[in-house]
This record gives sequence, structure tokens and C-alpha cells, in this order.
Amino acid sequence: MTAQWQGCADIGNAPGYVEVVTVREDSAAPSAETTVIRLLGLLPRHLRCVPEVAEVAGDRVRLWIARDVATSDSDIHRAVRAVLADAALWGWTQQR
Repeated sequence: MTAQWQGCADIGNAPGYVEVVTVREDSAAPSAETTVIRLLGLLPRHLRCVPEVAEVAGDRVRLWIARDVATSDSDIHRAVRAVLADAALWGWTQQR
């Protein structure tokens, strides 16, 4: 489900990963800390995800999701949108 980041000090410049940022749209929605755990638990098992700790705070959660030969960037974003539709993640949406 999750992967440890290896070999690059600046993940933002890392090839092979898709950046996904979710934002809280409702102040009554669960915290970022709760949301990142729920996101990681609900995303498909084959997706390797690395949360960017500096961004798991306040109203934003940033994930880096590994690309693979069978999964396009569109597939990754679609999977995140599907997970965000779960009632456990109400009040959060994918940043465009």
C-alpha cells in the first residue's frame, strides 16, 4: 500500500511519481492527519504512495503516487477521486 521514498532528496523532482494534492473544503471535515490515513487505506493496494509529511497539515494533504506500466496518470487521479467520494473523506477534494 505505501512505499518508502528512496534515492532522491527532493521528491517533487522525482520521475515516476504523480503528485496528488487534496484540500479541505469544509472546516468541519476531518483533519489532514486523519485524512491521509484514510486516503492511504482506501486507495487500491497496487498503488505505492508516499505522503509528503510537510504537506500533511492544516487543509492540505500531498501524496506522491508511483506510476507503473499498467497505470496512467489519469488512472491515478481517477482512483483518488473515487476514494474521495467515500463518506469517510467528506469535505475533502482533489486540487486541480
